[in-house]
Parts: sequence; C-alpha cells; structure tokens
Amino acid sequence: MNLDDAYANADHIPQAKDYPPRWTATSDAFRRGLGARAELGVGYGPSVRQVYDLFHPEGPSKGTVIFVHGGYWKAFDRTVWSYLAAGPLARNRTVAMVGYDLCPDVRIREITRQIAHAVRAIAERTTGEIGLTGHSAGGHLVARMLAPGMLPDPVRGRIARALPISPLSDLEPLLQTSMNAVLGLDLGEAQAESPMRQPKPEGVPVTVWVGSAERPAFLDQARWLADAWQANLVTMPGKHHFDVIDALADPGSAMVSALLD
Repeated sequence: MNLDDAYANADHIPQAKDYPPRWTATSDAFRRGLGARAELGVGYGPSVRQVYDLFHPEGPSKGTVIFVHGGYWKAFDRTVWSYLAAGPLARNRTVAMVGYDLCPDVRIREITRQIAHAVRAIAERTTGEIGLTGHSAGGHLVARMLAPGMLPDPVRGRIARALPISPLSDLEPLLQTSMNAVLGLDLGEAQAESPMRQPKPEGVPVTVWVGSAERPAFLDQARWLADAWQANLVTMPGKHHFDVIDALADPGSAMVSALLD
C-alpha cells in the first residue's frame, strides 16, 4: 500500500501554497519588531543549521518555551516560525526556536540527537521551568525528548509540560510513502524513533493537540500518542494542519494555556 496521499497535507488544504510565504513575512516582521530582545543564530552544534533563535520577554522571564518546527524532517527552518513565539513571549516566557539539519543529509535519529543537544544548550542559558512544543515532525521531536535517558536528569527535571501539535508518533507508516526516499527510514529506525513506543513520561503533563480538519492519518497519529501515554488529547474544530498552530501566537489561547498553566 502506498500512503502518499494519506500524509499529503498541502494537497488537501485550500490555497496551501500561500501559507509558507505568509508565515515567513509575518516572522520576519516579528523578529524586526523585537530588536535587541531577539538573539539570532545562537549555535549549539557544528553545522550551520544547528542554531536557535532566543527571544526575550520585556520583563523578567518566568521560564522558557522551546519550539521545534515541522516539515517532515526535510523542509523549512526555524526562521519561518518566529511569529509563533508571540503567545508565550507575551506571557513573560523566554522562547527558543530551534533549527536542525535536514534529511537526507542526516537521518532522523541524528536529528533527534541534535534536538536533545539544543535543549541542553538552551537549558544552560536559561532558568526556571521549560515547556516543550513542536508541530508535525517537530511534535515528534519534542515527544522524543521525553524518552528515558534522552536528557540529563537536571534538564529533564525542568521540563514542566509538553505540547506535541499534530505530531507524528508512529513512523512505521512512512515506510510506505515516497518521501522515505529522502528520509531513509528502515523498520528498525522507524520503530526506535516512534514516540508512541516510548514509556509513558513520568512527571510531565502532556497535551496532544490536533485539528479536526486534518488528514485522517494525522488524527490517528495524535490519538495513538495520547492513548499510548494516557495523555490529554485536544481536537480543535475546523483546524487543518497549516492553521492549527496559529493559536500558539495568541497569549490568551487555550493552546498557550495548555503549554504554560
């Protein structure tokens, strides 16, 4: 069975091609508006993509939010998503937007290691609680951070909440897509990198978030993770894969409350 259509988000979203340039333009303006409160391109690893942007609130920070972007581990970069920091930033959180190397230059298991390195580096720069969130492949990557031994105990102890948005929790179905020519997954890596196969995280409240208008495959992926972890599952009416994330930019949204409160 070929599952290309099952995981083809853009093909089922009206005016899908308009979203990336709009995200980029909004994020560019957002960063310019922050001025000196935006630290851009802070390195955490040897490659040019192993960097993060750190956005500081106007007043004292009450903690840190780390966001990891999606794109099936093979597209986009951290700068496209800066505008999503607006919600937590207005709630007096420091926000880190993390970049990483992409497939096929690296395998997904290496990206997971990079994100763990980034979380450690950001933890060294910040104080207080840490909230983890990410979208799609980024939802997968933040969920992987909750695996036993992924983070040092002092860092893991600061993770207060996790919010995987439209996450990929079981990578095995992707073996049946043409994108796997880029991802390079085999059965062993697909299983090892699937968050739903991890033990239920202890001590970290997890909310899995998804839009009701997403592809059935993504509704399944979100449900599989929530069921495996006995986590809260929120399905937002009318939201699809490209607009379900917009609530993160709204400090008064239920999504931001799930991440911070």
